[in-house]
Amino acid sequence: MIKPFDKKALNPNSYNLKLHDELLIYNERILDMKRPNKTRIIKIPPDGLALEPGVLYLGRTLEYTETDGLVPMLEGRSSVGRLGLFIHVTAGFGDVGFKGYWTLEIHCIQPIHIYPFVEICQIYYHSIEGAFDRYDSGKYQNNEGIQPSLLYKDFEK
Repeated sequence: MIKPFDKKALNPNSYNLKLHDELLIYNERILDMKRPNKTRIIKIPPDGLALEPGVLYLGRTLEYTETDGLVPMLEGRSSVGRLGLFIHVTAGFGDVGFKGYWTLEIHCIQPIHIYPFVEICQIYYHSIEGAFDRYDSGKYQNNEGIQPSLLYKDFEK
């Protein structure tokens, strides 16, 4: 399921997802895996926002997705990548049963202007063979917005 769904965003092998109009950035220069790191929200104005190299920007897709019985995968669009803009650092692999918005780990090679609601990435799906466990709980399931790292919860076990 993809909401909202726009037939024009459908490609032969994927579906284009849009960037929401907010970004999250960390306040501190040095991040700590063992604790929550403070963040702040930046609104992307209609006339664009310049991103700078050396900064990790967390964004999210405009679309909410639910995937059951398939493995969802996320990749940047080639046109976006050819501008030196990356939409994920490592989290392009989704879990079977994931429900929520995709958090994007955005960084750039050189300064670039971005705009809200641009088709920034694409989702595609892999089939599964054999039995599988459905992802129905976890740190990021059923999220409402941009998710900063919750790795610190792993240290609380």
